[in-house]
Amino acid sequence: MSGSRAEAWEAIGKGEARGGILIVADHASARIPDDIDLGIPADVLMRHVAVDIGVAPLAQALCGRLGCDALLGGISRLVCDFNREEQAPGLIPLSSDGIDIAGNRLDTAGREARLARFFRPYHDAVAAAIARLRPGLIVSLHSFTPTLQTRPDEQRPWQIGVLYNQDDRAARIAIPLLEAAGIVTGDNQPYSGRVLNATMNRHAEGAGIPYLGIEVRQDLIGDGAGVANWAERLSPIIGATWDSFVDTMDDGSRQPA
Repeated sequence: MSGSRAEAWEAIGKGEARGGILIVADHASARIPDDIDLGIPADVLMRHVAVDIGVAPLAQALCGRLGCDALLGGISRLVCDFNREEQAPGLIPLSSDGIDIAGNRLDTAGREARLARFFRPYHDAVAAAIARLRPGLIVSLHSFTPTLQTRPDEQRPWQIGVLYNQDDRAARIAIPLLEAAGIVTGDNQPYSGRVLNATMNRHAEGAGIPYLGIEVRQDLIGDGAGVANWAERLSPIIGATWDSFVDTMDDGSRQPA
């Protein structure tokens, strides 16, 4: 699929599906720019602390099935976590799931440089995509680890989690559809969108746009077969949720996903 790319983000799709679905994936990349040294072992970049495993190929597959666009984060969440408020301490994490990130001990100027280089351009790109496409539904796409290193006894049995804050319109539609499809579904699990929902709070709830926060357990989408399976299972549910919010376009037509 065609698209465009900058250091902080990648766009997928043709940018023509006005009124349709826009997928936003904050943690789609494990990339660390060459001029940034986080002081972590290389294998950390293959773990959930660095990237939402499986999300980038799943977003590609869903865009293909739904005919929609996506905006993907272009750098590791260890460099800058886009799903945080700008002043949040965890935006440039000092540790994650027991891993120390020494290279993130920045002074005020260093923190500001990260924000200016990555955080603000990413959110500017999300805002621009929304303004251009005027989506009827935003899908916030993430993945979660079955267990945390720091809490090994805490099991996360859900296959899909649906997250939301104050606006649960899409969640209330999608959760019964997921359950009817035999998918083990967490309602604001494995964590609550009322606690961590920064990107959707800003770009969806802040603008009154319905959104569906989807978390996929990462072991289910860790390879091509898993991605294909879950794209097939999720696309009709996302489409049905979107269909509930679609109004007639300005020219009287509808644009099916």
